[in-house]
Amino acid sequence: MDPGDPEEKPAAGDPAGGQDPRLFPQTLQTLWSTRELRQLREEAWKWFAALDNPLTTLLDMLDASRGCGGRDPSLEAWVARELERWLQAQPHPGPAQGGRALKPLQARAVRLLTEGPPSLVEPLVSIFQLQDADRSPVLAHIHRLHQEGKFKEAIVLGTKLQLQADLDVEKMCVPLLLQDKVGLAERYVDSLPHLQQRLLALMDSWCQPGFDIRVVARQYPQATLRLERLSPRALGRHVLRLLEQYSLDPALCPNAVTQQRLAALRYLCYKRLVERSMSQESWAELVQGLVGQDECLQEQLLQLLASLEDVAMVAQCALDLSLPVERLPATVVAEMSQLRLQERTAKAPSEDRRDDCYQLPISRDDIYFLASWEELARHEDTLLQPGQVVGVDLEWRPSFGTGGRPRVSLMQVAVEGRVFLLDLPRLSSPAGGQGPRAFSQLVSQLLSDPSITKLGYGMAGDLRSLGTSYPALAQAGQKLQGGLDLLQVHRQMRVADRPAPAVDGAAGPRGLSLLVQQVLGKPLDKTQQLSNWDRRPLGEGQLVYAAADAYCLLEVYWALCREPARFHLPGALPWSLRLGRSERHGTWEPPLQQASASPWQVLSPEDAAPEVPARAFRVVCDSMLGGLGRTLRCLGVDVRVLHSGEDHRQAAEVARQEGRVILTSGLPYHKLRAQVGAGRCLAVDCSLKAQQQAKAILRHFNVRVTPADIFSRCQACNCDQYLKVSKDMMKQLVRLSVHLGGPGGASSESSHSDGEQETDSALEEAPGHCSYDPPCRWLEDADLQTHVPATLANGTRLQLAGVPAGVLRRPGLRHFYCCPGCGKVFWEGTHLARVTSNFQEILESAPRPASGPS
Repeated sequence: MDPGDPEEKPAAGDPAGGQDPRLFPQTLQTLWSTRELRQLREEAWKWFAALDNPLTTLLDMLDASRGCGGRDPSLEAWVARELERWLQAQPHPGPAQGGRALKPLQARAVRLLTEGPPSLVEPLVSIFQLQDADRSPVLAHIHRLHQEGKFKEAIVLGTKLQLQADLDVEKMCVPLLLQDKVGLAERYVDSLPHLQQRLLALMDSWCQPGFDIRVVARQYPQATLRLERLSPRALGRHVLRLLEQYSLDPALCPNAVTQQRLAALRYLCYKRLVERSMSQESWAELVQGLVGQDECLQEQLLQLLASLEDVAMVAQCALDLSLPVERLPATVVAEMSQLRLQERTAKAPSEDRRDDCYQLPISRDDIYFLASWEELARHEDTLLQPGQVVGVDLEWRPSFGTGGRPRVSLMQVAVEGRVFLLDLPRLSSPAGGQGPRAFSQLVSQLLSDPSITKLGYGMAGDLRSLGTSYPALAQAGQKLQGGLDLLQVHRQMRVADRPAPAVDGAAGPRGLSLLVQQVLGKPLDKTQQLSNWDRRPLGEGQLVYAAADAYCLLEVYWALCREPARFHLPGALPWSLRLGRSERHGTWEPPLQQASASPWQVLSPEDAAPEVPARAFRVVCDSMLGGLGRTLRCLGVDVRVLHSGEDHRQAAEVARQEGRVILTSGLPYHKLRAQVGAGRCLAVDCSLKAQQQAKAILRHFNVRVTPADIFSRCQACNCDQYLKVSKDMMKQLVRLSVHLGGPGGASSESSHSDGEQETDSALEEAPGHCSYDPPCRWLEDADLQTHVPATLANGTRLQLAGVPAGVLRRPGLRHFYCCPGCGKVFWEGTHLARVTSNFQEILESAPRPASGPS
């Protein structure tokens, strides 16, 4: 029997045998000291069954523990949780659980709740039904917690006891938002629409232009704040997510909505006016729908157009959007007049058939647009032919996060020699009709037939979107059998020395287009990707693009099957498909191999850059590459990461002043490279994970990483110095922080009763085995400006709240480390082994020093 399994109940016995109930804690204490949890739970449940009133016994036990001078209360908390589980397992509650007999017990429980550790909150609320108890002492306790800076404990208690109606939502949620604990605020307003509206309105007010979050933060000096995560863009993402989750009116959050629309406008202008990867017709239609009559967005659009040097392009855009001529430069107005006189079309030369891109190998007559069940039924046998291979893709109108989740408009199914385009909105209407039911059955049969190999690129995401858009297909992903996701294959190719040619430019091919280029020689033409797929009839360019998007999957698959070794794949794909298919999702995932090359263009040996020590390599990352920045810091690289509010142009200034290399997520690449010169700016592929990105960058710049470099820098702030703290001093600092009112020190009571895992120290835990011993001096009393709160002489406050009590009691732990730059506390753990294993091939390529760094 597993003591952690609530389903297994120990057999009832009579251990009490008329003995004094006060023997109950003594018996359990003996077992608790030996950590025999299985026997401990069996004994506890037997006692619960034998005691006349286990609730009173629990309260007596908790009262006794309070008088023991700070004795570790973990046993009492464990007993409370076990009693809660035991009561829930009983077919009928005991008499002490209801009626007047419960009232005095509730009063005692409330008093213990206000004086005891947070770990008792959940079991006491459940056992004694404290939602129905007198609220006055609990409310007073919550206000006291708030005044002491224990904001998390206050909101958790208010949530558990359902006291939201008696508390101020802004007062409770603001400090949690400042600490980046949005999840706690969400749970606090769960199922309370009026509070959800107030929370969203508050968060949206922080998104308005010019708002300074530091003004709010000054009201909470006792809190450990994370203002770097509260940029308007990050807040806006939270607001839009909650707006959709709560199904509230977007008018409630005008700042976040306008912010999102502005970001979408800039993206569209980049795609069309800089990258030239979007058709003029699609661009004009989407921009017109996005801007509408919003004067702010109109002004931003005019500014974006005015910044371009291509007068003809600006004039054509102004004509297509019917922009007011009085607000345009004179040169643009003159060009518009010329365009009207010459009766030139809106079609740019770059939008003609592009011979440098993948060409659909079938004729236009072999593309079938199916908008009714009758049309679909005529091709049912072809679509469901056993043993064949089909390419599957989906299209939907881009919403850029401003109009809720987009609905899938088109499903493409490619078979050898033909492509079928399924008009999903028409085939699924009316909901529940005979035609839509037959259509859903056909799609389900296609996806679930294991003899038909379904090819896709990012299939899991596509099938989720399909199920969300059409409830009748909600189980499409679970029913999939015989699926082969070429995205997984592509990742394997990249890891196995298939760098993309010329992918150091932001405008280079990505995703499926890059795969097609690597395998078939030419990329996909993506100018129709961001177009209005809800429009009917679809344009000719859209039809051809949709067909090519699905048919190229077949051609890539055939090429990979013919020559798997050429693309560094493990064996023939059909065999791998049968042997490596995931039983759960029915999709093939290639086995992992050791990385051997960069996914970027790798220098030839004769042109390779000279070797650079990791600690001498300096980079600046844009705000979208925070994960990459932390990973590189793990390896000793000097990394500056731009904050969310900083403009990308700041990266060029930092790079020039500090001699750093720019790492960017792509969009501003060309402008940045022009400012810093060749070899000083690299566009990072965001489809890769941070570890893959880091390995590629290290190889690209020939950076030498040694074991001594690992964790030589603080992941949080990039500081390259540590102070070593003895275990005794750390215990003293934590104890002072807790007992003398310091902000959120560690304690044995710090169980995560709110359900939110504390990750600060776990993710940044100084790795260990005792071989981790960076050169640093010991922290002494003279280094501390104050002990409560623990503050270094430079003003940095130690973040003691991230030190769990269990770590302080760990027998093999000898000392801690603290960062003098940000105050983070680290200790020896398992992180070093994980990082060393993940970057083994990088470390093996460098000679290992005989001793630590000098």
